[in-house]
Amino acid sequence: MIKAGVLGAGHLGKIHLKLLNQSKNYELVGFYDEAPGATEAIIKEFGFTPFQSLDALIEACDMVVVVTPTSRHYDCAEAVIKAGKHVFIEKPIAETVEEANLLIKLAAKHNVMGQVGHVERFNPSFLAVHDIIDNPMFIEAHRLAEFNPRGTDVPVVLDLMIHDIDAILSVVKSKVKHVSASGVSVISDTPDIANARIEFENGCVANLTASRISMKKMRKARFFQRDAYISVDYLEKKCEVVRMKDAPKNPDEFAMILQNAEGLKKQIYFDNPEVSENNAILDELDAFANAINNNTSPVVSLEQGKEALRVAMMVIEDL
Repeated sequence: MIKAGVLGAGHLGKIHLKLLNQSKNYELVGFYDEAPGATEAIIKEFGFTPFQSLDALIEACDMVVVVTPTSRHYDCAEAVIKAGKHVFIEKPIAETVEEANLLIKLAAKHNVMGQVGHVERFNPSFLAVHDIIDNPMFIEAHRLAEFNPRGTDVPVVLDLMIHDIDAILSVVKSKVKHVSASGVSVISDTPDIANARIEFENGCVANLTASRISMKKMRKARFFQRDAYISVDYLEKKCEVVRMKDAPKNPDEFAMILQNAEGLKKQIYFDNPEVSENNAILDELDAFANAINNNTSPVVSLEQGKEALRVAMMVIEDL
């Protein structure tokens, strides 16, 4: 089993601690948090082993999960990597693209694995249609959340939109050509709502909206491609595929047929792929264990995490 520890025992840190403790792939060694209050709360609630310093935890582990504020991602991950230990970094990978590049070089130098916590890659609704999404040419995503002070240390683009940026980059096999964006700061010092239009070299366009001041929660994406429309509801764990095929000569009386101006007839087919229940965070941790044990590339590599951050920063720069 892989000896694992957690740096940062806040809301998400607690989740990682509990799941590492449940996983059959890891032996939870313990955790370290700079805030004494957080440490005492974890000990009281779960009884997990606290460490007195970052270095002491790293020394006791084979792999460390970094769940600190984004501003501390680089320093913590650097310490883990230089100690020759594998690192799982919650999104975003770092505060700047330059820091991300340095982490990638360090990981290669010290021959360690790194994975970034873009959890929507493991969302069962996205997994159910991932292989069906083929050369999408228009994508629309909405990620709305109610206000929560946690996470407002970064713009909404790095807090929420980056989830959709990463998911889109995983299915669009083309380079980003141009980004335009607009945003508004309502409660925080950084934008709380933002919209971005991302254009790719192959002609694909993605329109993304993220808000952390919404009255309701929403995490949906729609992918439009030749003869198909695919919708993903990350929150409700649902998906739908609507396909269009040439209509048969003698269609069923209940068939839905569309005819264009040239007289071409298409039949519409509806499909709801089966969505398997899972714990996405546990799955991403176990996937990283699999990569470590088999020396294979992580599902969300440091390089992919950097690319999601790079595009996110392009959005932020245009706000």
